[in-house]
Amino acid sequence: MNCYNRCRGLRCSQARRKRKKRGWSFSPHTQRNSAPPQRAEPSRAEPVSLPGGSGGVSAPAAVVRAAGFYRCSSGWAPGRTRGSGSQVVRCCRADRGRDGLPAADCASPVTARSLNMDQRLIFTTLEAVCMEVIAALSGQTPGNGYRTLVKVVHSCVHYIIQKGRYIASNCGGVFFRVDHNASEMEAYCTALCQIRALLYLAQRLLNDNEHGQLYSQEADLSERFVREYTSMHKACFYGRCLGFQFSPSLRPFLQTVVISMVSFGENYNKQQTRLGRAALSLFTSGKYVVDPELRGAEFERITQNLDMQFWKTFWNITETELISGLASITSHQVHVNLILSVPGESLSLPLASDPSLTVTVSPPVAHWGPGPVNVRLISHTLREGQDSAELLALSRSEGPQRSLSMGFRNQRSSPSPWLLIHFHGGGFVAQTSRSHESYLKTWSRDLNVPILSVDYSLAPEAPFPRALEECFYAYCWALKNCHLLGSTAERVCLAGDSAGGNLCLTVSMKAMSHGVRTPDGVMAAYPATLLTTDASPSRLLTLIDPLLPLSVLYKCINAYTGTDNESVQPVQHLDTLSALGRDTAVLLGDITQGASNWLQSLLNNTSTSSLPAGRSVNGPQNAAPHSDDTPQCSKEFPEGFEPLRSGCLAEIRTPCTPIMKNPFVSPLLAPDILLKGLPPVHLVASALDALLDDSVMFAKKLRSIGQPVTLTVIEDLPHGFLSLSQVSKETQEASDICVRRIREVFEQESPPDTHRQPNLYHKNTSMVG
Repeated sequence: MNCYNRCRGLRCSQARRKRKKRGWSFSPHTQRNSAPPQRAEPSRAEPVSLPGGSGGVSAPAAVVRAAGFYRCSSGWAPGRTRGSGSQVVRCCRADRGRDGLPAADCASPVTARSLNMDQRLIFTTLEAVCMEVIAALSGQTPGNGYRTLVKVVHSCVHYIIQKGRYIASNCGGVFFRVDHNASEMEAYCTALCQIRALLYLAQRLLNDNEHGQLYSQEADLSERFVREYTSMHKACFYGRCLGFQFSPSLRPFLQTVVISMVSFGENYNKQQTRLGRAALSLFTSGKYVVDPELRGAEFERITQNLDMQFWKTFWNITETELISGLASITSHQVHVNLILSVPGESLSLPLASDPSLTVTVSPPVAHWGPGPVNVRLISHTLREGQDSAELLALSRSEGPQRSLSMGFRNQRSSPSPWLLIHFHGGGFVAQTSRSHESYLKTWSRDLNVPILSVDYSLAPEAPFPRALEECFYAYCWALKNCHLLGSTAERVCLAGDSAGGNLCLTVSMKAMSHGVRTPDGVMAAYPATLLTTDASPSRLLTLIDPLLPLSVLYKCINAYTGTDNESVQPVQHLDTLSALGRDTAVLLGDITQGASNWLQSLLNNTSTSSLPAGRSVNGPQNAAPHSDDTPQCSKEFPEGFEPLRSGCLAEIRTPCTPIMKNPFVSPLLAPDILLKGLPPVHLVASALDALLDDSVMFAKKLRSIGQPVTLTVIEDLPHGFLSLSQVSKETQEASDICVRRIREVFEQESPPDTHRQPNLYHKNTSMVG
């Protein structure tokens, strides 16, 4: 120990001589056992500015000190620990010399004990404040957009404090990465600056809306939110801060999705085949892995400027043979997986109020006249009727997995009393039942029920009401031909996610208006119940959501309602051998070009990384504080709430047409008389979903008219979590919650009435407000 102390003293003496020789000032309070100089410190409540892009981020001084930031000649900066015992001397990185020792005016000794007390006090205070705000905003409702914004702020501040602690404790280590940690802190402080602006907009919504109303009724406020979104800096949420608000187990997946999207977008307009474009994207993805700032900036550009053709193509990647084949291998095996083409013929069904009478259901005719409706039948076990000649005559093959398991023909089970009809999500513009096979197979096994999933026509080629007509026709066909599906249809449940949740509700309303039997219950996961451009606190989350940005949400709304005249060519579906034969000829050339681009990107990245640490894409290069050149609306922000602006402006069309307020487009706007005929509705939403308020307000409206409804809000998961059920334990648990809600529909104690009254099932349904 004596040798160690002597060596340490020698190093300190050498360091002091170096500083003196170089003309650096020496602070006597950095010596051991010397008293620190007295200097004025801000009060605990005094706001100070943290480094975080232009403008910084204001925070209470106590939070800044506990996070490891200390006052120096250049302001507040991350601290560094030096000294021994209870005396802890900290200095900022900006005021350090080349040997890492503190300059004269930046050291401020604080005892470790007092530092820990401050940290505990800060976390206790933050937790208490957040819980109070959450409790005040939630009431009897398990979640809403205001509560979610508070949680997002809490997550961001918590990470900043944790990162500050890490910097303060480890910045003296040999393996401490200065640039990496400084960039992390800068990115999260920039994110906090943008979230701060969202809080101000949320406060405007809270003040201007009526009590209990989440959606803005003022067009000016909604238009202002859109203007703010188009100009606000968003790249920081897609770079180092990507998915910070979600469950940690999902962040690697989200990073993979974003990297894939920006790589795909970079090569999208190049004349390549589908396989060649994928190979080229694989090589160009390397630079987005090593450079989060570049990834964030490119993702911001893609989400704001590319067209619907790109989104349809990217989302339909899950429809390819390779991706769907891998998903099929990892999913549960089923005995029946058939694609059926239901011919467009008129159907006669018994009238719900008087079964002795019949009602005629016409085939879908909107936009291009009558045509077949494609559906997929999935069943974990082979049941009577599923291998009948009548059903197989409707089937069409799309590869080896679209077949009936022939080895079990002689082991038919009796028909199930239950039938689940499913409508897939995809924003009304993309995907089919093929993308949702994974969790549907699991549901069929867990519920022991056959599932009929409808492949409705997609927008913008087939806007409203084509998809609704096809889904309603498929529902009526299933009721009439349930014996072919392996079911007696004593209980029928509709299930869907996102756009499919919307169709579940509107199909039920259409069944009631036509007088046919309504389903026994609906399970809608994160449904879109208001397809307008009205602002709400949860839709403010589109600024930070990598899976559902506002520009994408509005493109889908405009496409489905027919207000987007953009023409999109249908995707060509080829079997595996044809696609492989077409693409193999150019694959080698694509690989050569991709390798060349990848090498060039690495060279460009090396030259970019040599820039000063402050010149990052998240910082002044791609974001700027309020100036005279920014939109006029930014001047309305109070001091300290101005967001950073983006150099890449978005183009968002926000038409307001009567079709958007059609009750069969926006069920939230449906009259009470139409909603009173709905069966029990089970809503499963995500707290971090931009469509959370759609579920909250729809549940509230159903409750106000005495309709049975439940609302389950799941924490820490993004929009579309059903498609991610195999990614993490949390998403699988969320899928299990949906299964339990469907089971509740099937296992209702009292027999269902074909003409349902509003007061049925109150005893077995939890109500929400």
